[in-house]
Amino acid sequence: MIAVKARRQRLILSLVESVQVRTHGELAARLSERGIGVSQGTLSRDLRELGIVKTADGYAVANRSDPSSRAQQRLARAVSEFLLQLHTARNLVVLRTDPGGASALARFLDAAQWPEIIGTIAGDDTIFVATRDVPTARRVREMLEAL
Repeated sequence: MIAVKARRQRLILSLVESVQVRTHGELAARLSERGIGVSQGTLSRDLRELGIVKTADGYAVANRSDPSSRAQQRLARAVSEFLLQLHTARNLVVLRTDPGGASALARFLDAAQWPEIIGTIAGDDTIFVATRDVPTARRVREMLEAL
């Protein structure tokens, strides 16, 4: 079992480093072409364990010595754990979480220091993310959806 996991993870690293992979589905399809079937949950765990993050250009291996990459990884985990809904309202992105989750998610979002974000305000289950304009708010929403 461990040998299968190690082989799968080596192949994932190889694919991400050699070709542009934009989605889980695309990565799963490339693995399947090479004879490796994988569930979405297993693929997500592999990506997390390998330090692979989703960027605007697709998946990339994070530079573990880069603090911004670590912050991006933490944000990705927090988004998967806390985020329930995502909406845009003009230059705001409104994030909804379970009660008590907004503060934690906002903290990770602030730590990621995305230049598109002017600031965040967190309540109990809602976060307002301020951006400069409507197109930037849409871009931030897309970036969060990609996580």
